[in-house]
Amino acid sequence: MQAHHDAQTLVLCALCDGPLHGYAINTAIEKMVGKRLGIGSLYGALTRLEAKGLIESLEEVARARPVQLTPRGRQVLEQELRAMARVAAVGLQGLGVEPA
Repeated sequence: MQAHHDAQTLVLCALCDGPLHGYAINTAIEKMVGKRLGIGSLYGALTRLEAKGLIESLEEVARARPVQLTPRGRQVLEQELRAMARVAAVGLQGLGVEPA
């Protein structure tokens, strides 16, 4: 998997609970994986996701522009996470480790 796809998946996951702006997205990602995305990675992912119609911008609030998942974004994220879960299950089984 390419790094920009990882960043995009992290952004989509961060938006599962509702709209967030850039800083809040990065804070949510940090809580998920223990590190923040670089500014270029974060805003590059946001730009690509919006171009693909997976997220959409909302009205600016206090100089911050929140974004939210689109219905297509939810669908794509679910497919991606299910595929990742299958790969993880096979890998863990190969290692002789029980999935969490």
